[in-house]
Amino acid sequence: MSRLRRMAAPLVLAVGAGLFAAPAAEAAPAACDTTSTPYTYVVTYQPGTRASAVDRELAAKCGTKVAYYAEIGVAIASSRTADFQQKIGVYRAYSGGRDVASAGSAASARSLGAVRTLEDTRSVAAAGDLSAQQWDMKAIHAPEANRANPGSRAVTVGVLDSGIDATHPALRAAVSPAESAGCLTGAPDPSPASWAPTTSDHGTHVAGTIAGKDPAAGFTGVAPGVRLASVKVVNDDGYIFPEAAVCGFVWAARHGFPVTNNSYYIDPGMFFCAREPGDVAAFEAVRRAVEYSTRHGVLNVSAAGNSGFDTTSQTTDPNRPHPVDSSCGILPKAIDGVVTVSSVGYAGTKSSFSNYGAIDVTAPGGDFSQTPPEGAGPACPLSTTVFGGQYGSKCGTSMASPHVAGVAALLASRFRGAPPWLLARLLEGEADVVKCASAETECTGPAKNNSYYGHGLVNALDAVR
Repeated sequence: MSRLRRMAAPLVLAVGAGLFAAPAAEAAPAACDTTSTPYTYVVTYQPGTRASAVDRELAAKCGTKVAYYAEIGVAIASSRTADFQQKIGVYRAYSGGRDVASAGSAASARSLGAVRTLEDTRSVAAAGDLSAQQWDMKAIHAPEANRANPGSRAVTVGVLDSGIDATHPALRAAVSPAESAGCLTGAPDPSPASWAPTTSDHGTHVAGTIAGKDPAAGFTGVAPGVRLASVKVVNDDGYIFPEAAVCGFVWAARHGFPVTNNSYYIDPGMFFCAREPGDVAAFEAVRRAVEYSTRHGVLNVSAAGNSGFDTTSQTTDPNRPHPVDSSCGILPKAIDGVVTVSSVGYAGTKSSFSNYGAIDVTAPGGDFSQTPPEGAGPACPLSTTVFGGQYGSKCGTSMASPHVAGVAALLASRFRGAPPWLLARLLEGEADVVKCASAETECTGPAKNNSYYGHGLVNALDAVR
């Protein structure tokens, strides 16, 4: 399971005994700002706090409740008032959207695509047999696994991402509208428009890798027999804020998804730190949501990230000007119980962009420097896109993670009702060992559990037989 540091509960509680408790009702302020831009906040409470108490505090401090998850004590609130976070308490409230706006054009202009996904701009026509170009599936023995067991329709994988194109020929039969929702506001919206992709095909590409199947085009994902739920957490600007992630993990728990895929990190900081005001609330809210989903039978799989550094020794945050220490972590993979995935290219060695240092398993994510031979496909894994039912290739740990989620779905199909910890153990135990090469001087640890490849390359065939 994920070994990256997580924020310890005692440190949070030490800020004050009443940190998450709603105070007694207060008189409403003389005037609240009704004209400025509203921002969305996560606000922490003692789990089980009554909704009425939450409503009273938020109203008294110029906020409005968007959603409240009483089981984890996390509220999603909206406020136009500039000092809403200070009114609630800087260790209890946080707004990613306000942080982005406050940072100005420098933060807004950063290349989210370069951070998360390295795109090969080539699109591939749907005609013909694409299976010959799916070297990534061959690397994890997915074609043989498909013939033995394609997965069960009783298993749904939650794709927490930018939405899934449910009209794509490879995904039409897999997407479950009844289990899908948009979570951008922090409150689940089950309407189809809320979970459909708008500005990004990232989620559709991820979905195809997990469970796509298009016989006419010869394309098949890792577990084509399972179902997919589109849980939209990526907004049109490419950001994933804490409130969207909280909503997504709680939705997954309430709907009994055995597996979720999370090819992202929480914005706007790459690292959230326990000693930073605001960060505490964001980390705590996401931690509670992830752990709630784990307690309710969900195995969460997460991409390691594409910055090419050791996440366990990083001292600065690439996105925000605050130091990184042992109290910091990249969300959601920093949370205990989350399976963290690094990326390998065609040659089977770590992708040049892949983060390392706290890895559970590895999977194909491509690498432009590891070029397949003629006819074997593009350097980046091929999958579904939203451009008229077409196919395209992308590189990134975002592409590696859904391979692992697909194998986890096969395990969940075979071992129905298996708890998340057992699915994770099986993923690790069935993985093919990848040793550190002599030239990989930054790769440390034993063959069966090292900083580049974790317990090894996932194996779909071993998962089903």
